Amino acid sequence: MTTTSLPTALSERTLDALTSALHLETTEDLPLTSAMSPDPVGRLRVLRGGPIDKAVTVDLVVPPLGLDSHMVFAFTGSDSAVPHFTLDSVFAGEYYAMHLDLVPRADLAVHLDYLDAAFLPLTPLLEQAWQLTGVSPAAIGPRQRAMMSPWMLVCRATSEAFGELTGTVDAYLAHWLTLLDKGVPAVQGDLPGRDRANRANLFSPAVDPVWAQVTRLLGAEQCERVRGELVA
Repeated sequence: MTTTSLPTALSERTLDALTSALHLETTEDLPLTSAMSPDPVGRLRVLRGGPIDKAVTVDLVVPPLGLDSHMVFAFTGSDSAVPHFTLDSVFAGEYYAMHLDLVPRADLAVHLDYLDAAFLPLTPLLEQAWQLTGVSPAAIGPRQRAMMSPWMLVCRATSEAFGELTGTVDAYLAHWLTLLDKGVPAVQGDLPGRDRANRANLFSPAVDPVWAQVTRLLGAEQCERVRGELVA
């Protein structure tokens, strides 16, 4: 019997919670293929419904490369100030890794009420996560950090610590769902324009080197199909 990996289990658990809470339905479910394997090496799914624009999941599983990577990204509407929710859960051959965050829709330094409502409640959750034995910072540069929030958890973890981080993911998601339900303080500015620009940079191959690896695995056409679903 095949055992579900920890990253797969966490990703599917999170997606199930999103789907149930927001009444999402899958509108696209595409296999991702590679020249290095006769079988699909991944899956791109798009889900829509409820109060969000869409949720996008990208799964890449390539045992010969030691790759087991799962991304869940829930995008709020273009005119919404509620942050986007994102989770990456990964096993990379020698270690587990996680990227968990709420992506700001406004500049936090000049929207203090927004910061306090949307992000400040995450502080004890983030502090507790960093105190777990077996959790250590992952390498990510300040350029990428600038496009996320200061409450981003980007780390490596042992298998035991990765399992314990499930509670952190659940708590971040619960807080985000509360923001969707209750709303956030109003912010000024061009929300759709800022979001387009931020997502273009966030998922840019010039910013995130992971896209070069995805291109080598999937080819340029499929890589752009995945990236295109994330930027728009």
